Amino acid sequence: MNAPAPKTGFSTANPHALATILEASQTKSIIASRDIFDISGTKLWARDMPVSSALQRKLLDRRLRHPLESCLLAEDGVTSVSLVKATEQMLARDSALSAVLRPHAARLMQEAGHLPLHPVAQLLLTAGQASRPESFEHALQAMALNGALMIAHGGGIAELRVAMVCGLLHDLGEMYIDPHYGEADADRALDFQSYQHLVVHPHVGSLLISQLTNYPATVARAIAEHHERLDGSGYPHGLRSEQVSPQGRLLAVTEAALGVMRNGHPQLARASVALRVVPGEFDLSWVGRISSAARVQPALQARLTAEAIQHRISTLDAALQAAQDRVSELAESATAPTLVDALGLAQHLLRRLRTGWYASGLWAQGTVSAQDAAEVEAVEDELLFRLRTIQRATLLRAGELGPDDAQRLQTLCDGLVASATD
Repeated sequence: MNAPAPKTGFSTANPHALATILEASQTKSIIASRDIFDISGTKLWARDMPVSSALQRKLLDRRLRHPLESCLLAEDGVTSVSLVKATEQMLARDSALSAVLRPHAARLMQEAGHLPLHPVAQLLLTAGQASRPESFEHALQAMALNGALMIAHGGGIAELRVAMVCGLLHDLGEMYIDPHYGEADADRALDFQSYQHLVVHPHVGSLLISQLTNYPATVARAIAEHHERLDGSGYPHGLRSEQVSPQGRLLAVTEAALGVMRNGHPQLARASVALRVVPGEFDLSWVGRISSAARVQPALQARLTAEAIQHRISTLDAALQAAQDRVSELAESATAPTLVDALGLAQHLLRRLRTGWYASGLWAQGTVSAQDAAEVEAVEDELLFRLRTIQRATLLRAGELGPDDAQRLQTLCDGLVASATD
């Protein structure tokens, strides 16, 4: 899949990460842990000096001898002690995750105190906690959910700690993209052009861990894979099946579940629906544990009337058929290899979506009962979202095309979502 490459590496200061660090320095003590030199040997900042806007000006467009992240230290930042305390506070709050997390609360707090905090990771976690508190809360939830699922799975201490570290650090790459394109809004709201900015963050996060820390390679790999899907619909590389590592499979389930619950649907049952709606997206050995916990929680409540849901089902059925017809028609005349490849992916994913449609029973004629309306609505919402996912995955796979092919593919992809929401 042709996701765009990051515009900057670690030899220059990333402007978004630096802005976050500087904002955090207003409430946290962040200093230079070593003298900072540019590539030519000019000293830009002295050891022990606190960071400030003056440092930002000096770093502008300068290539550095050492990555900035390895030259800074958060003196009063996140520590093992504060991580345990934050985890305890998070677990004490009633939330949709409580049914999954609380049975393992004592173990999670115990292990949180033993997680290795590399100085680079500690710096960025501190910056996130101070300037993007919602992202730090998301990191805590991912750490705890990843850990709870691993405990329930019977994983050993090493596997558990790796799982928790993966959850805690999985979104550090987001700090290196414009915050306007952050995940809190992006997966279900951004248009494709804006979405292209988001899709690099797993790759950036993986590079950050592999190049600037000493965490195991399994951590960097899982972070790179946390938005991949086993059916090839994920990003940034569109991996399939065994191409995704065991820790990556776990982290993808955790991230997807949390993503549903922070996008207006804070119910574990809604996350369970999202994880199961299209067969083959996720590893069912992890999904099953979330679904089991969801069954003991209150039932979903529908937002729409049964009649409105029935109308949307009919619209979705027509949209799925129209999408398959359009893709098949375009595939018959396509000659450019990249276009053929992209259309092949679209056909594969649409077949998966149709499988989910048949498995749900939504295709059956008849009025939706009030008792079933909420779950039917959740399934239908997720299938509509998957149409948007297919649109994005197809455009990412195609990459750069000639003007005519690009226009034809764009028209097709615009129609995928428009026909389902008319």
